[in-house]
Amino acid sequence: MRILVIGHTGQLAQSLARCGAATPGVDLVTVGRPQTDLADPHSVGATIAAHRPDVVINAAAYTAVDKAEAERDAAFAINAEGVGVLARAAGAAGVSLIHVSTDYVYDGSKPAPYFESDATNPIGVYGASKLAGERLVAQHAPRHVIARTSWVVSPFGGNFCKTMLRLAAERDELRVVADQVGSPTYAIDLAAALIEIAGQVAGMTSGDPRWGVYHLANAGTTSWAGLAEATIAASARHGGRVVPVRPIATTDYPTPAKRPANSRLDCTRVGQAFGIVMPPWQDAVERCVAALMSPP
Repeated sequence: MRILVIGHTGQLAQSLARCGAATPGVDLVTVGRPQTDLADPHSVGATIAAHRPDVVINAAAYTAVDKAEAERDAAFAINAEGVGVLARAAGAAGVSLIHVSTDYVYDGSKPAPYFESDATNPIGVYGASKLAGERLVAQHAPRHVIARTSWVVSPFGGNFCKTMLRLAAERDELRVVADQVGSPTYAIDLAAALIEIAGQVAGMTSGDPRWGVYHLANAGTTSWAGLAEATIAASARHGGRVVPVRPIATTDYPTPAKRPANSRLDCTRVGQAFGIVMPPWQDAVERCVAALMSPP
């Protein structure tokens, strides 16, 4: 099976490259700018034609949540217009498209985990741009899976776990928001699940009822403060510095972008459709921190 990943350097693209290399029967290649630019329909179409993939996974995105508030055009150019270019190219080529989206398409006001059928209502530019991209995928790529995930951490790039380890080495206390809850997701686990889904959708007919939107995150939920505590505890088992985590309110840590108070995603549907059962987030954090603290 040949998988074409749009994206080179992000957490998920690098995780997909690692998992793809370790998965028998999978030929996975990552592409990105400048050779493949989502703003350039010709380059996207030419890339798909050159690689002739069975499945395309879009791991490219504008993910700077706070900067997006001041860079609306840039966020929509990548997360919406660029995704539309990719969806049209995949649709025209008859190629299956797996598009990765976000919990930020919800407003966070629901008191329970979100189902795929719940109403979307993004409260920031980033979430709005990702939702616009989802709609273009659904419109132009009939053979699509949209995978909404949340709170991604990994050994690659910038992410929450890496930031907590850095701050623990510099400070005597970490002040972390405790009134936002969600499902931390290890990019390696997410990548493995996406490759498994790709293997199944490659053989699905266009009329298969499994095309559509899914939630895909590690099992269980916590707060940002809880994730920080788990990160520091895991770090301590590898000789890292232990510092206390002081829970604070969102109002004590103002940011340009509003964030959903509830980002919990119910992942029952992806299990029923594709047999995907994600590991608990606590186990994921242990493996993530171990990878971050391992010598290169």
